[in-house]
Amino acid sequence: MSQNTLAPAFDFIAAGKQVLAIERESLAQLDQYINDDFRRACEALFRCTGKVVVMGMGKSGHIGRKLAATFASTGTPAFFVHPGEASHGDLGMVSPQDIVIALSNSGESHEVLALIPVLKRLRIPLICMTGKPDSTMRKAAEIHLCVHVPEEACPLGLAPTASTTAALVMGDALAVALLRARGFTAEDFALSHPGGALGRKLLLRVSDIMHSGDDIPQTARTASLRDALLEITRKNLGMTVICDAQNVIAGIFTDGDLRRVFDMGIDLNRARIADVMTPGGGRVAPDMLAVEALNLMQARNITSLLVAQDDHLIGVVHMHDMLRAGVV
Repeated sequence: MSQNTLAPAFDFIAAGKQVLAIERESLAQLDQYINDDFRRACEALFRCTGKVVVMGMGKSGHIGRKLAATFASTGTPAFFVHPGEASHGDLGMVSPQDIVIALSNSGESHEVLALIPVLKRLRIPLICMTGKPDSTMRKAAEIHLCVHVPEEACPLGLAPTASTTAALVMGDALAVALLRARGFTAEDFALSHPGGALGRKLLLRVSDIMHSGDDIPQTARTASLRDALLEITRKNLGMTVICDAQNVIAGIFTDGDLRRVFDMGIDLNRARIADVMTPGGGRVAPDMLAVEALNLMQARNITSLLVAQDDHLIGVVHMHDMLRAGVV
């Protein structure tokens, strides 16, 4: 039974550091098990034409769920099946094209062992991850990944602590090795995380967030500087694009250019915008990734870019658009 009375001299910091020391030592020893069995497991998983099915009971099951999720998000299709549920119908989710990874520190999980004859009957390859090299699961597996640890961080030696950490790290090693072998990219990662900040950064195109049509601050070459300033005020982007009758970009005029005009003492009512604009203007294609456009803005220390096709204006993208879209 747990005690609610705290010993006066009990040192929580020392207890915590002892756990870290034990688990660090366990991980240091795990290096020896990244061996030929590990290579064979990676090759089998790489060649798998189906999915990777991860199984485990108790704490091993929690680690297995995380491993399946990591596989799935890094280019290796995978899902978790609870061994108890598998014995009551969920094994039907597993096909002969799949590979099963079964986790059990003891290697004697009854729920997993009960499934092995069926997996053998279906000729489904079995990779077992255990802490016992002489266990029943190890003997039944085509490939065994050893995650033996000298001791658990739990002083009773009962609660899975160092052993689950070792299994977690071995799983990460598998997933990342496969990621690198597949040439998996950041954009590939974003495709499976479209709802997160990374997905927004890597999947949004300039065309998704740009101002277009009547929202573009646009001024004719023949317009006065005063007309251009009114357009800047109406569209509230701190700039206007100067185009000819065919919408071909001639230049750009920004708030910064206005300060330059003031310093030059130019008459705002008489000057033409074509005489004071900055020719050209930074421009990007509509299919450019928004994050690339952001990098360009930051490199040039500007707040807006023109979106064009063959010098024809089709939109404007502003730093504020990046902020609203969550790209920054």
